[in-house]
Amino acid sequence: MASIDKNTYKEVSGNGGDYLSLIAWLGVFAVAGIGSAFYMETQGHVVTGMTNQIVWGMPHVFAVFLIIAASGALNVASMSSVFGKKIYKPLGRLSAIMALSLLAGGLLVLVLDLGRPDRLDVAMLKQNFKSIFAWNIYLYSGFFGVVIVYLWMMMERRFNKYSKIAGTFAFVWRLALTTGTGSIFGFLMARPGYDAAIMAPMFIAMSFAFGLAIKIIFVTSAYRATARPLGDKLLFQMRNLLGIFIAAALYFNIAQHLTNLYAPEHMGVEMFILLDGGIYTILFWVGQILLGTIVPMTLLFHPAINRSCQSINAASMLVIIGGIIQVYIIIVGGQAYPMDMFPGFEVTSTFFDGSIHSYTPSLPEIVLGLGGVATALLIMMLAVKYLPILPASLSDAAIGPANITTDEDA
Repeated sequence: MASIDKNTYKEVSGNGGDYLSLIAWLGVFAVAGIGSAFYMETQGHVVTGMTNQIVWGMPHVFAVFLIIAASGALNVASMSSVFGKKIYKPLGRLSAIMALSLLAGGLLVLVLDLGRPDRLDVAMLKQNFKSIFAWNIYLYSGFFGVVIVYLWMMMERRFNKYSKIAGTFAFVWRLALTTGTGSIFGFLMARPGYDAAIMAPMFIAMSFAFGLAIKIIFVTSAYRATARPLGDKLLFQMRNLLGIFIAAALYFNIAQHLTNLYAPEHMGVEMFILLDGGIYTILFWVGQILLGTIVPMTLLFHPAINRSCQSINAASMLVIIGGIIQVYIIIVGGQAYPMDMFPGFEVTSTFFDGSIHSYTPSLPEIVLGLGGVATALLIMMLAVKYLPILPASLSDAAIGPANITTDEDA
């Protein structure tokens, strides 16, 4: 039986019509995203759905989702290098590539949405280290360097012995990266919808689920398209792991809401999200909880349907959709609820004091966000085409018996 440590990695050969068509469509969306950013930059803020009350819209939703998914995408590699789960080793290279690609797509959207991207050098060179944004510049750029080195250690046979060290460093760095991203919201005390230390661990749990869901869909699609063997052992292991990550994200989300319900200063925003927030309440219960959590967990754990690749892919897609909705509720819903400018006092004026702020995403905002997604996928597609990233086989025989938990045991 073949050993898991001696898997052969091969580039995707050929230039079939389907591959070229997909590359072309991804290129169109990526260019359209840049065009949308140029349109918003030249026409001004008025062509977006954002206002001076809601300043982070759909582009930030896509950017934050891609950034935390990038951290989670590296988890499969960490499971092998750091925690010794050899069954995940064949997907270590792909995990690193996906992490780099998703982070690049997210940062592209982030930079183009912030306004004046031509002055990015000012933000990089003149920093206020009391701001979490300044910290994240180092966390994001450092992540690229750390993961590139980690990928090099995995791909260069001479340096394979250092992959555990590089993987451990990358694992710690990505935890710091996701903590920094969650802390953007956790440190904003003026917004009652944010202002929670639990945001950091909740974002880490979310990243595990989002990144693995994207990994499952990409792996199953790539192996189906290239007619490469994909066995049940690895797929079922990732299925079980995804279910655990979904449950962990749900746990932290419940803890966040229960903590806010206990604190009088957060009672208003909790009632807004959970009961009388209109579209945000619907998105929370129907989108995030039902479609993004309960249905995927049913598909992954119900013994009558969880052995089907279609069910696992459907669960993964719902996790992604539910994740985008969850990030939307956190970012936009947190801004829609009014700030308490003077606690203990009632404030009245003509400047929307105490009123719920409305927001309708505009087409350019959505296209910019989709452009970041397309850019990430385009990088992945080109990487597996020209680099030895994908194992030639992920069949049960190629995976081997080492460190395997059978479906019955799991």
